Amino acid sequence: MTIAPATPIDSTPAAAAPSAPKARRSGILGRVGIGVFVAVLVGWTVVPLLWMLLGSFKSAADVTSPTPQVAFDPTFDNYRNLFSGANDLSPYLMHSVVAAVGSALIATVLGTLAGYGLARTKLTMKKSLSFWFISTRMAPIAAVVLPLFLMFRVAGLIDSMGGLILAYLSFNLPFAIWIMSSFFEAIPPSLEESAKVAGCTTWQTFWHVSLPLTRSGLVTTAVLCLVFSWNDYAFATIISGPHSQTLPIAGTQLVTQTGVDWGQLTAIGTIVVVPMMLAGVAVRRWLVTGLTLGAVTGE
Repeated sequence: MTIAPATPIDSTPAAAAPSAPKARRSGILGRVGIGVFVAVLVGWTVVPLLWMLLGSFKSAADVTSPTPQVAFDPTFDNYRNLFSGANDLSPYLMHSVVAAVGSALIATVLGTLAGYGLARTKLTMKKSLSFWFISTRMAPIAAVVLPLFLMFRVAGLIDSMGGLILAYLSFNLPFAIWIMSSFFEAIPPSLEESAKVAGCTTWQTFWHVSLPLTRSGLVTTAVLCLVFSWNDYAFATIISGPHSQTLPIAGTQLVTQTGVDWGQLTAIGTIVVVPMMLAGVAVRRWLVTGLTLGAVTGE
């Protein structure tokens, strides 16, 4: 009786086994490296903001101490001093609110209408026209400040809230048109055609069908336009005056030849930063969805 030779055992898994711990170690090191990078990035962003917030509640002695004061007795004197006496910042705050909210609302409304028209109009040069809109937003502010100042001076818009809103609108509107046209292009035309077959007019189709589907785009556009207008310094420096200066301009008045009032300066910084952070957190779901969809449809 002949015995068949034994089948050789495949040694591949055994040979690959020693590499498994090495792969696990590489995966762990990669996750640790990513975690450290994210922690450094978050710390780089959050720590200065947190230190500014803490500084706004410190006394003059604590905020100017050569040794960083982490434990201190909080005080609201810096905020009280900002809104009392000769240094009352209430007009500056009102100017910032009116200019930022007004320009954001106008840019969102006009950008929505123009974006819908751009998305639904059949033009051979539509992509070029859309790129031209956003290219005006890419121009550095320093390149357009002087021409705007000359035009506004001739029109009598210097040191006026209307002029400041119009200046912000010149940068917000192209962005609003570009991003809203991307959202409307993502809506299937068949939905609008079905509404028109059901008897809806063009305006009813836009208002009841297309506009509700771009809710995240509206929120994204409004928030980003609001942030730009609220944080602006360049336009406010050139266009505004004693009757229309905003909070960022008021902060520069605390830097004098005799010194810097760091307590009130950090308080102003907190007032400028915190509202926009809260607005971003409040609409973060819409903002993330809007930016993602705008990036995909804008390709």
